[in-house]
Amino acid sequence: MRRIHNFNAGPAALPSEVLLQIQEELLDLQGAGLSILEISHRSKEYEKINGETQQLLKELLNISLDYEVLFLQGGASTQFAMVPMNFLTAGSVASYVYSGTWAGKAIAEAQKFGQVAIVASSESSHFKKLPALDNMKVPQGTAYIHLTSNETIAGTQYKNFVDTGSIPLIADMSSDILSRSIDVSDFALIYAGAQKNLGPSGVTVVIVRRELLQRISTPIPDIMNYRIHADSRSLYHTPPVFAVHIVNLVLKWMQANGGVGGVENRNRAKADLIYDAIDDSEGFYSRLADRDSRSLMNVTFRTSNEELEKHFLLESERNGFVGLKGHRDAGHLRASIYNAVTYEQCKALKEFMMDFQKRFG
Repeated sequence: MRRIHNFNAGPAALPSEVLLQIQEELLDLQGAGLSILEISHRSKEYEKINGETQQLLKELLNISLDYEVLFLQGGASTQFAMVPMNFLTAGSVASYVYSGTWAGKAIAEAQKFGQVAIVASSESSHFKKLPALDNMKVPQGTAYIHLTSNETIAGTQYKNFVDTGSIPLIADMSSDILSRSIDVSDFALIYAGAQKNLGPSGVTVVIVRRELLQRISTPIPDIMNYRIHADSRSLYHTPPVFAVHIVNLVLKWMQANGGVGGVENRNRAKADLIYDAIDDSEGFYSRLADRDSRSLMNVTFRTSNEELEKHFLLESERNGFVGLKGHRDAGHLRASIYNAVTYEQCKALKEFMMDFQKRFG
């Protein structure tokens, strides 16, 4: 079977080893006589998957006993609402870093629940660079500070974070969780849609400090209450069983391939390949993101004109590359090189880019 080079921004590439394992076990999950698509979320088989997947994530990210790991539905877009619904209480302020499209969507949702302050913004630079975190103007009564670690559309990513002291720091890490080493203890809550680095669409991982859960006091629907989900071990209602199972397999794949450190080394090498093709092109390709802000996950770039970009996309598809068209909000070109995208695929893309430049430069 022919497999093409998948640079989609999400749902994104999954490891081929994981796809083969899913195929092998689809009719019979480890001798259960049932498919993973058929088992009850109350069964001993799923109880094992649920607990094991939580433990794998804790081990890979070195998560302390002070945190709960939750598997929720609805994607990061639901988290945009759940965060303020749970923590933006009357008389308090939610402070947000406005770094791009996804941060903007989180801000818009929070504004429906209470007062929001923009404590840092790169809107004036059209989000080509990230706003600095070391001089944020945080108002009194701030309930939490929210940031987006990686903006997939602009192709920007924070390399380092900031100590917010007693104010909880909350991060949307949907597009770069497990792509590099982080200190989870710097954050009160991290959320991430699975469909970039963790697994398929359909499940969202939430890592939340237990102390933060005790601050939830406003009456809110149980289905939107983090504490309810934590107390129920993510089994308050029927979870996305198949999606969690695939996350389990992806985490085991990571563990067998050097853990987060091994993945990070490969991601840096992959990004270097494509950024070198851009930087060494003598202007044929140009980056969209500022050099100091550019992402290891989403490489955004352009050619000299729109017609050339259309031809680039046409030829790239003919040569077995998909997902290289930029998001409609930014346009141009984008290669999303999440964990499951291989070094060899990135090398093939670099070689295609260089050949395209040779013929049309």
